[in-house]
Amino acid sequence: MQTTRSFKQCLLALSAFILALSASPVIQADGGGGPSSGPGGGCRLQIDSYLISFTAYQPQLTGTSPYCVEIPETGKISIVFDLETKELRDKTLEFEITKEKGGARIFYQAPEKFPTGVFNRTIDITEPGDYFARVSLLEDGKKHDAQLKFHVAETHGIPLDMAFLIALGLLVVGYFLYESNPAFKARFNRIIGKEN
Repeated sequence: MQTTRSFKQCLLALSAFILALSASPVIQADGGGGPSSGPGGGCRLQIDSYLISFTAYQPQLTGTSPYCVEIPETGKISIVFDLETKELRDKTLEFEITKEKGGARIFYQAPEKFPTGVFNRTIDITEPGDYFARVSLLEDGKKHDAQLKFHVAETHGIPLDMAFLIALGLLVVGYFLYESNPAFKARFNRIIGKEN
């Protein structure tokens, strides 16, 4: 009897842990514009030892609020690539935005040098979904790439991993109720047609 009680207490603690974990940002993929979105922190792409930051804005919606890997709405998006490593200003770079699903190119900037250290454009993204911001360094006949995944337009459904954790938590709680509550157990057994 003591073993059964301990087992039930462990199951209850496990279900509480799983439900708490499902609300934690550790489970959620690709946070907002937080400091851990790329190498070295922030929304950064790294090519060899060179760092380039990526920022997106939607002035028509949120003014000067910067976004990184979660952009709230489709439509006009101002993208900014900041060449953090000054040596990049003398090098040839190309930029592109592609849709993750199918790889369709949304925007492309042909190779050139950017002596000001900043590249910005306003692009129109009409479909919600996942995209890649890609920067390529062309040097000595070779092409070095770095990319950053970002998401446009929030989805209002529950992510699959969170739905799984919620279902697992409900299953554990249901099992706990079944084993600890005779009335619940009898009602459940009647529903499934099981004899006591």
